[in-house]
Amino acid sequence: MRTEEHVEVFGTDGSELMVGGVPLSLLAERVGSTPFFAYDRAQIDARVDLLRTLMPDRVRLSYAMKANPMPALVQHLATRVDRLDVASAGEMFHALDTVLPADRISFAGPGKTVAEIRRAVASGVIVEAESPRQLAEAQHAAEDLGVEAQVAIRVNPDFALKGSGMRMGGGPQQFGIDAEQVPAAISGVGDSVRIVGFHVFAGSQNLDAALLVEAQHGTVELISRLADALPGPLRYLNLGGGFGIPYTERDRPLDLGAVAAPLAELVDGFLAERFPEAEPVIELGRFLVGECGVYVTRVVDRKSSRGRDYLVVDGGMHHQLAASGNFGQAIRRNYPVAVGSRLGRGPTRTASVVGCLCTPLDLLADQVEVPAGADVGDLVVVFQQGAYGLTASPTAFLGHPAPTEVLV
Repeated sequence: MRTEEHVEVFGTDGSELMVGGVPLSLLAERVGSTPFFAYDRAQIDARVDLLRTLMPDRVRLSYAMKANPMPALVQHLATRVDRLDVASAGEMFHALDTVLPADRISFAGPGKTVAEIRRAVASGVIVEAESPRQLAEAQHAAEDLGVEAQVAIRVNPDFALKGSGMRMGGGPQQFGIDAEQVPAAISGVGDSVRIVGFHVFAGSQNLDAALLVEAQHGTVELISRLADALPGPLRYLNLGGGFGIPYTERDRPLDLGAVAAPLAELVDGFLAERFPEAEPVIELGRFLVGECGVYVTRVVDRKSSRGRDYLVVDGGMHHQLAASGNFGQAIRRNYPVAVGSRLGRGPTRTASVVGCLCTPLDLLADQVEVPAGADVGDLVVVFQQGAYGLTASPTAFLGHPAPTEVLV
């Protein structure tokens, strides 16, 4: 997608970008300092509404907090989605503060400690066991605490989600119990553990609807084979997610309708007949919040060096590791960037936007078109920053202050 399309989504007042209906410069005054992340509440709601409209009614939406664990954002989303997925005890702590009951929270992750599993069991959170050891620890915690542990088996499938930005299933993995080992793992579980179902997450950041559909069908076929090993009915079936968003100009948005229609046939047909008590779950992170956020940083210097122009900003890769090209890009490509305080039509020039860090890796935009008058004091916006922005970046690098986050 082109930068102009991202600007159009947020809207303008003719000269400035609007975020949550607030002009960018006014929002910067409201926040009080730059850099900052701003998340548009209305855009989050619109994305949830779109999913509700297209997805089958039986499918439950789960928000993967690792995408963006900002407490205010999580509190808002907890009123709009059906479930929360957490990946640490810290995220679980905030999830338990929301309106969702504990059994609507699932705890994934390959490195859960004994203490974390014990806290989850005590809280009534579903522990997604990623190894036989985690199963055993959940059982020990339940027996010691005198409660029943709610557990789902995270399965490492015998297939991968092709076309994913990050493969998380198929072949050797730190994630989940290999599919062929699941029946034996379940057979050793005692009465203090209630195994509610399965979680299969084969990959993330996929923009190909056909590949997502293929993975969903593969997941259901796999679970159909494994369900016979369960001591009770299948109640929880997390089909994963993997829905991607466009980060660069070459990316095209996911055709959500092309995913939803085959999923409806699968859920309302085969799953409803084979597993009538199962609750199918689609777990989404960046697809829910990624496009709702912007990173705003202020120009603090403008310079030329041997024929190239630079806008130097007060932010950088310590908040924007992904946009700098150092998080998941084999070949660096620019994220959509605009001078959000100067959106009026007029002459442009080519410049690179660089951060304040003492490293040549601190590059937010390489040779992009900016307004010819862009100068010190202007506000630069990096789009697609609602997910894996602040928390996926090395904020302590070189000792610069952390940015503020606001939900508008």
